[in-house]
Amino acid sequence: LRFDEKVRVVVFKSEVKGVFCAGADLKERAKMDDAEVGHFVKRLRNLMDEIAALPVPTIAAIDGYALGGGLELALACDLRVAVIKETHDLFIFQTCLLYKETKYYFFLGGISQKMVFLLLSQELIFTGRQIDGQQAFSMGLVNHTVPQNDEGDAAYQRALTLAKEILPQ
Repeated sequence: LRFDEKVRVVVFKSEVKGVFCAGADLKERAKMDDAEVGHFVKRLRNLMDEIAALPVPTIAAIDGYALGGGLELALACDLRVAVIKETHDLFIFQTCLLYKETKYYFFLGGISQKMVFLLLSQELIFTGRQIDGQQAFSMGLVNHTVPQNDEGDAAYQRALTLAKEILPQ
């Protein structure tokens, strides 16, 4: 994508209904030793840094859960569109994960730590609290919120509209 001059905007979305990105496989991570975990986290940070450094605007279409690395991915993007529901039973973001299978707290690196701290969201990191799209918007973590549609892709549709608005610029 970095070298394709035809690419003008990148929209990240999930093909799994109700989930933007659920983050790492905790059962797999629990089986890793310290060195493997360090390598895994370093590779994740490098990937997110690469996404953040893309020379075109990036938009995260968050039509569901963004947990751990999913939040990292969303925050690596330049813009974020999150779905909201009338009932606040769909928790979208979680910034800190306690891996009960291990003895570690992992704070996601690179992009999320920098942005989340800068966006007055230290409380989320310290508490591991989950928040919904409307709360994320109120805190400045997302640029736009939209009510979910019957197809389950309202954030993606808004992200496409936003991308079309960006293209002529």
